Amino acid sequence: MDIHILKSSIANRQSSITITGSKSESNRLLLLQALYPHIRIENLSNSDDSVLMQKALASNAELIDIHHAGTAMRFLTAYFSIQNNREVVLTGSSRMKERPIKILVDALRDLGADISYLENEGFPPLKIKGKKLSKSKVTLKANVSSQYISALLLIASRLENGIELTLDGKITSIPYIKMTLSLLDELGIKSEFKSNKISVQSHVSSDKSQTLVVESDWSSASYFYSIVALSELNTEITLTSYKKDSLQGDSVLAEIYKEFGVATKFKDNSITLTKSSNIDSQSSIDLDLSNAPDIAQTIAVTAFGLGLECYMSGLHTLKIKETDRLVALKIELEKLGAEVEITDATLHLKPSSIINIDVSIATYKDHRMAMAFAPLALRTSLTIKDADVVSKSYPDFWNDLKSLGFNLK
Repeated sequence: MDIHILKSSIANRQSSITITGSKSESNRLLLLQALYPHIRIENLSNSDDSVLMQKALASNAELIDIHHAGTAMRFLTAYFSIQNNREVVLTGSSRMKERPIKILVDALRDLGADISYLENEGFPPLKIKGKKLSKSKVTLKANVSSQYISALLLIASRLENGIELTLDGKITSIPYIKMTLSLLDELGIKSEFKSNKISVQSHVSSDKSQTLVVESDWSSASYFYSIVALSELNTEITLTSYKKDSLQGDSVLAEIYKEFGVATKFKDNSITLTKSSNIDSQSSIDLDLSNAPDIAQTIAVTAFGLGLECYMSGLHTLKIKETDRLVALKIELEKLGAEVEITDATLHLKPSSIINIDVSIATYKDHRMAMAFAPLALRTSLTIKDADVVSKSYPDFWNDLKSLGFNLK
């Protein structure tokens, strides 16, 4: 499905959107719920990834296919490795078979796991023979995807001796690691994170029912920050349900978008985004997104729409996402008239005053490409190819844009 968006404007200066639970929190809690069945979860994400995670955890099949769900692939690799006497083949889409998982598999093997590759060394599909793991000490490179680290931490309390994890080098995506540890803490699972060492103690299940509420997804909020930044002064959008002391790394949006003239007000369980000032076109934005790389696409498009220069670093994990997001951003922004330079970990957007009209944006089977470029319809007409890819994380996205006044065809 392709969606053509005519040049649009926000119909109501004061709008409200409800966003479902964070995919990151939901998938962590779903795995913990499988380990500790007394847990109840509210405001669960309705994303494809979370639906696939639920189905995989509930399945007794020997073949588990998680399609494009990268988080599920990492978390389930760890989960099935400790399911004693159970054997599964864990596979995914053609793109998933190109996404490396060797670092996690090696770490699990160091703990005693029985995992083998069925096709290419270092990549899914995997054959996993679940067993009891008694080893506890393991080392990982610190600059890898935090999902590898979280996968180990999520199963740690079910290991006989817990886990002592050493991270070698500079740690990236710390907020996502802290999110995992905070969720463990809510369940009474003891952990410690000091310097480059993380320990999680073994934990016996409680029979007492416990309800955990998932905060709405900050990554999904990013697109509305972009919309407000590209709108007229005093435009307001209220989003629910969010909290100021969020566990999600992408909550840094509230601070970052001040540079784009967007103010964030927290009240009760909602945030109100207001276009409070116009930004000088001579301004330059310089950001280190090591701890929040998933919002890089949104920020790049916002900066382009405002004609601003933007330099972003800390983007090394974007090359192993649904697509190589740095290359994809460069290609699609240049179609629109931008000048972009990239390295393996940085993106430099040059200032520009021209935006080409009626450009077709390829999405590369990447939900964030579709949603990041959509707000640019406030500046020009454009087409989003394969627009239904948004269901991976935000199935209601296009309906929510319509409610704001976007003219979708």
